[in-house]
Amino acid sequence: MDILDQLKVIAQERELSLDELKIELEEALAVAYKKYKAVQGEVTLRLDKSVASGAVIEKEVVGEVLEPSMQISVQAAQKRQPEAQIGDFIAVEVDPNTFGRIAAQTFKQVLQQKFREAELRKLHDQFSDMVGDVVSGIVARREEGNVLLNVNRHEIVLPKREQVGTDDYRPQERMRVLVLKIDEDRRGFQVVASRSHPNLLRKLLEQEVPEIAEGLVEIKSIAREPGQRSKIAVQSHDERIDAVGACVGQRGSRIQVLMDELRPEKIDVVPYSEDVKTFIINALSPAKVNTITMNEEEKSAYVVVPDSQLSLAIGRGGQNVRLAARLTEWKIDIRSEEQAEQEKGGSN
Repeated sequence: MDILDQLKVIAQERELSLDELKIELEEALAVAYKKYKAVQGEVTLRLDKSVASGAVIEKEVVGEVLEPSMQISVQAAQKRQPEAQIGDFIAVEVDPNTFGRIAAQTFKQVLQQKFREAELRKLHDQFSDMVGDVVSGIVARREEGNVLLNVNRHEIVLPKREQVGTDDYRPQERMRVLVLKIDEDRRGFQVVASRSHPNLLRKLLEQEVPEIAEGLVEIKSIAREPGQRSKIAVQSHDERIDAVGACVGQRGSRIQVLMDELRPEKIDVVPYSEDVKTFIINALSPAKVNTITMNEEEKSAYVVVPDSQLSLAIGRGGQNVRLAARLTEWKIDIRSEEQAEQEKGGSN
C-alpha cells in the first residue's frame, strides 16, 4: 500500500478531508526533509503516485548548484525536461524512507500536530453550524466550576453562569444543551453551551412540535426562570390548529418531554394575542382576572383579581407576575378586589 492509499484509509477512519490531509502530510514531509538535509528556506514536497517512492521535491534550476538538496543544474534539468530553463522548478523523486531517524521523529511529531489541527478545524466547522441549535451530550466531569460534556468526540464547556442550579450533572448523564457560541484563542477554540438560556426551551419545543417546525404554530415569546418555571406564548397561523393544544400534546405528552429534560422546571403554555389586555390575562394564567386598566404611555397595567386569586396571580416569591411581565413586556401591578377598593376609597 503506497503513501496515498494509507492516507485515504486514515482520512476515512478520522472522517477528515483527503485533500486536506494530503496537504498536511506534504508539509510534514517537507519539514522532515529540511531536518534531514539541514537546510533553511522554503521546500516544496509533493506526493506523487507516478514515482516509486510516492514523493517528489521541487528543485530550482540554476546555473551553478550551491545547495544540491534544493537545486538542480540546468544541464541535469534539461535531461529530464529539454525545455527547462534557469529559474524553473523540476520535480525530482525523493524517498521519505531515507530521511533518517531524527527526521522520521520530526515527521511523526509534525504529522500528529497536523492531524490534530485538521480534526480541530473539522470540529470547528461542525460546531459553527450548530451555534443556536440543541445538541445531546454526556457529562464527562467538572472542572473549576464548569461542566464538561462529550459531544461528537469533542468536549464542550457548560460554564457555571450557564448552568441550572437544580441540575445534578452526574458523570455519564445524558442531557441536551444549547450551543451558545465558540470562543477562539491562539490555543484553539472552545465550544460554550447553555442549559439556562431561553432559546434552549424554544429549540426543544421546535423539536417536539411538528406544527412549529412547519410554521403552522409560532412561538411569540418566552419568559424563563431556569430550573423553576417558564411561560411560553404561542400563536396559530391555521385556524384549524389550537396552538396551545399542539404544544402540550395529547394528555400533555409533548410538554412532558420538555419538563422531563428540564426537571423540575414547570412550563406554562399560553395563547398569544395581539390585544394586549387579552395577552396579559392569558399570561397571568392560571389566575383569573377581573379588570385591567392600561397605561399605554408607561406600558403598564393595573390588574385586579378576585381576593381568592391574589396569591395565585402573584405566585411564590412573585414568580407568576414576574414571568407574565417578561412574557408580555409590560409592567404588571396586581391588586385583589379588597385592595383595589381600599386604594379607591383612599383616593376619594
